Amino acid sequence: MRKLLIAALLCQSTFTLADIVVSEPYARAVPHGQLNSAAFMTLKNSGNKAVDLISASSPAAEHVELHTHSNVDGVMQMRQIDKVTIEANHTTILKPGGHHVMLIGLQQELNEGDSIPMTFTFSDGTTQEKQLPIKFVMPMNMDHSKHTEQSTEHKHTH
Repeated sequence: MRKLLIAALLCQSTFTLADIVVSEPYARAVPHGQLNSAAFMTLKNSGNKAVDLISASSPAAEHVELHTHSNVDGVMQMRQIDKVTIEANHTTILKPGGHHVMLIGLQQELNEGDSIPMTFTFSDGTTQEKQLPIKFVMPMNMDHSKHTEQSTEHKHTH
């Protein structure tokens, strides 16, 4: 009985260690033959210190990278970043036109209504596995088809 109580307490403490909650994750549906897509979500940090999303992975893509968009001299540029910081007691939204997760070299079609698995890794040592539904997202004037495997900076013009 005592071992069972200790095991229950350990399980309970494991759940309270995760200060980050990944909610409303989804990946963009893409037309047949499209090799790249993006994923979006809300990241809520209920802890008292900042935590970084440092990587993501999915068997649905050869490469999964963290990206952002920025306006440089009137030109929208997309580039890979090392992390997305979620400040203490704050919510960070990954959305089209901002921070997002790029799926490069798709290994399957991303059709609306399907879902893909994705694992998120955080700087506090935690990981979270989620099933991301595939949703239609109104395209921005960004062409993700120009991504390459070795490229670390992606520039796109409107």
